[in-house]
Amino acid sequence: MKLTVTEWKELFCLIAERIEENKDRLSELDRAVGDGDHGVTMSIGWQAIVKKLEESQGADCGAVCKEMAMTFLNAVGSSVGPLYATAFLRGASLLQGKEELTEEDVVAFWQAAVSGIQERGKAQIGDKTMLDAWLPAMQALEQARMQGRGLAECMEEAAAAGEQGMKATALLVPQVGRSSRLGERAVGHLDPGAASASIILTAFAEGLRKTT
Repeated sequence: MKLTVTEWKELFCLIAERIEENKDRLSELDRAVGDGDHGVTMSIGWQAIVKKLEESQGADCGAVCKEMAMTFLNAVGSSVGPLYATAFLRGASLLQGKEELTEEDVVAFWQAAVSGIQERGKAQIGDKTMLDAWLPAMQALEQARMQGRGLAECMEEAAAAGEQGMKATALLVPQVGRSSRLGERAVGHLDPGAASASIILTAFAEGLRKTT
């Protein structure tokens, strides 16, 4: 399986669609533990990405990712902006000059992106953040790849692990970020960042199924 620049862009446009469909739910989740604006924030960032991709002249997948990084950062002022901008930039560094992506390229992109999120956000599994979805997803992705599975199946495994990780955040006490001030009161509520991460993973896996 190989992905063209156009197909690469389409995958991220599908993510934006799914974020848009879930923005009210994401904001509702955030009202329980934060400012209540996570859905709106993610919507603004991803809709800006869609607009940029529609007019993008980026000739290779790395250039496209750099455009997404700066677009998201400029559109989103909250803490999530730098996290996803870092993710896209880290991923972009591996895709420079590539007009077509192999399955290994895509796996490496996500691993680098999530590594960037962790380095920037300084969180671990169990801290009740988006990394409670992202890190299990990457572990599942790597494991499925080592077992010789194709990219689409690998991403489905990653999405399933990310969803499980997201659901597990309901049991956690937040250790970092604004929600950490709530302490035990946050128990019983899903982390909105993990929820949006799960949506991103699921949408990407869905897009790959449509591409194959």
